[in-house]
This record gives sequence, structure tokens and C-alpha cells, in this order.
Amino acid sequence: MMLHHEAIWTIAVLATAGVIIRPFRVPEWVWAVTGAALLMLTGLIPFSMAGAGILKGDDVYLFLIGMMLLSETAQANGLFEWIAAWAVDHAAGSMVKLFTLVYLAGVLVTTFMSNDATAVVLTPAVLAVANRARADPLPLLFACALIANAASFVLPVSNPANLVLYDGALPALGSWMVSFALPSLMAIVMTYLVLRVTERKHLSQRCASQVDVTPLTRGGKAAFGGIVLTATLLMMFSALDRPLGLPTALAGIATALGVSALARRSPFALARNISWGILPLVAGLFVLVAAIDSTGLVGHVSQLLKEAARTDPATAAFGSGTLLAFVSNIMNNLPAGLIASEAVAQAHAPQLMVDSLLIGVDLGPNLSVTGSLATILWLQVIRRGREDVGFLQFLKVGALAMPAALFTALGARLLIG
Repeated sequence: MMLHHEAIWTIAVLATAGVIIRPFRVPEWVWAVTGAALLMLTGLIPFSMAGAGILKGDDVYLFLIGMMLLSETAQANGLFEWIAAWAVDHAAGSMVKLFTLVYLAGVLVTTFMSNDATAVVLTPAVLAVANRARADPLPLLFACALIANAASFVLPVSNPANLVLYDGALPALGSWMVSFALPSLMAIVMTYLVLRVTERKHLSQRCASQVDVTPLTRGGKAAFGGIVLTATLLMMFSALDRPLGLPTALAGIATALGVSALARRSPFALARNISWGILPLVAGLFVLVAAIDSTGLVGHVSQLLKEAARTDPATAAFGSGTLLAFVSNIMNNLPAGLIASEAVAQAHAPQLMVDSLLIGVDLGPNLSVTGSLATILWLQVIRRGREDVGFLQFLKVGALAMPAALFTALGARLLIG
């Protein structure tokens, strides 16, 4: 049995390392799927367990499909180019103003549409901003990546991982705001300040003060309407405590088909430009976490949480949130959140600890490029735009931004009590 567990952990660790490092520039999803396939083919886990793990992510798959369709529809119909021109004109040649506009846009998109939407909807617009303004794209791209996680617990809808950690039983919106309004505000402000400091050399440059504005086409206006409708639907379903995946997917499909018909373009051509590899990546991660769960990890973590909460609840909450933040970068925050959710349920952990774990699982991924699905999506989007940010390059910024925001937010949550 011990060798059996060691084999599972070995494959899971190697697969996760492949996702993080991308040896030979092989896409992330290949490593996750290969690890999951090895676990099944070697008999380390039964096919039924793998199937159950894959099915557990159904809401996440649907959510991602909808967001990717919305993003590609907007991109193909010039919405991002129009937004770029507007931002450049309002920045008036100042990189600091342009950076601040991008950051505030990220706060709004993440809050009302989720961190994944910031990765797949806002980031292409920001690349267009940089090109139109003849500006260094790096600080603007970092703003997208980090605010996607820093603002991801303003509302329950701001991050699918929130649903995962609370196992679908989210607190009422009023209770949520009492717990997270101040911590999320502190995380947003602290992340902004750290980015201003770390990117000060890039932000001291000038950018174009004005560009030609191409009128928004009917297709672009319709794509914008689809995005607004989706945001409204997500808020409604979140308030009703309903799954978000299906309405997001339906809204994305309806927008893609409707706008394509209006613009007289093939929806199949639009679909071909989407990075579909994110779906097998997520499925592979769910299988890996199911395998790890079978080794007894959840029971062990549950016992540790129970003992810590009984000894010193405040210290336990701060410590567990911090630990989960760093663990999320080792195995991605979605599977880490799944494990934490099951452990919390078994331990009957106090609300303060659960809230601190949520802060950790949402903010932790700002440390590395593979900490969350949003950051992985962001990385795929910028690669399509012929930009890239390496693991160490991201880590240099994240090593300052993540702990500063995390400790400030956790401290704010403890002050609330």
C-alpha cells in the first residue's frame, strides 16, 4: 500500500512539474493528461475514480467554454481595438494613467465576471492597448494577471474557486460582504502599490497620447451586449446560489452565433482560434487530485485543521490561509481548493478558518504563472499575441506582490472577527 501511494504521488508531482515548467515547450494540458492517463493505465486508480474526478469539473468546463467564446467573439469583431483606442486617448500619453485605467478595468471585470474573464476578455484588449499606444506591454499585462486573483473574492461570482471551496454552499451576499469587503479592498490596493513600485522603470516611459478611433461595428456592439448580458446573468445566478457554468456557456454560445450571423462570419472559424487545451488541462488536474485524495491526504489535513482550530482559532486561520496560498502554486489553486473544501467539511472548521482559506486559495496564485486557471489562461492569451512571461520573470514580481496582499487581507479578516 505504501508503494502504491508513493507511485501516485510520484506521477502527480511529475505531471504538475510538467505543467509548471513546460519542458520542450510542450503545452500544459499534455502533461496533466499524460499524468492522469498513467494513473489509470498502471492501475493505480480505477477508471471509475478518474471518471468521477473528470465529472466533478463539469461546471468549470462550461464556465470556461462560455468565457472563451465571449472573448474570441469580441476579439474578432474589433471590440478590443475600440477599447484600446479609448484607453490610450484618456491616458493622454502617461503610462501611469494607462496602467491605472487597465488595473481599474481589471477590478471591474474580475468583480462582476470572474478572474477567468479578466484573463480571456480583458487581456487581449490590453495587448491591443499596448500596440496602439506603442507602449511597453509588460506592466499592463502584469496588471491583468495579478488583479485577476487580487479581486477574485470581492463577490462570490468573482472566482469559480469560491464555489469549489464552499462546496456550492456560499454564504448569503450580505454575510459575504461583511467578511470580505475590507480584505478584498486591502488586497486590491496593496497589489496595485507593489506593481507601481516593481514596474516603475517601465511606467516612467511615455506612450502615444492619441490614436485614430475606428467606429465600433455592429458586431462589436453586439459582442459588448453579450458580455454585459453574461455579467448580469452571472450576478443573478450567483444571488440565487445556482451553478454558473451552464448559463455562462449558453450566453457564450448565443453571443458567438448571434454576432457571427450579424457580421456574416463563420462561427466555426471563430471556434478554431480558441485555446481549447485548457479543458483537458482542467480535467487532468481533477483526476490528479482524485488520485491524491485516495492516498488519505484529505483525512490527514482534516485532522490537522481540527486540532489547530481547537488550540488557537485566529492563529490557525492565518496559518492555514497562508499555507494554502503557497500550496496553490505547487498544485494549482483549483485542486488545492477541492482538497481544502473536503478537509474543511470533515473537520467542521469555524467560519474564520474557512474564510482565511478562501483568501489563501484566491490570492496565492499571484506568486507563480501556474497557480490558477486564470493565470494559465492569461499566459495562453499573451502567447497568442506573441508575448511571453517566463516562470522566473513572473516569480520576481509575484514574490513581492502575493505575500504583501495575502498578509494584509488575512490581517483585515482577523480584525473583523
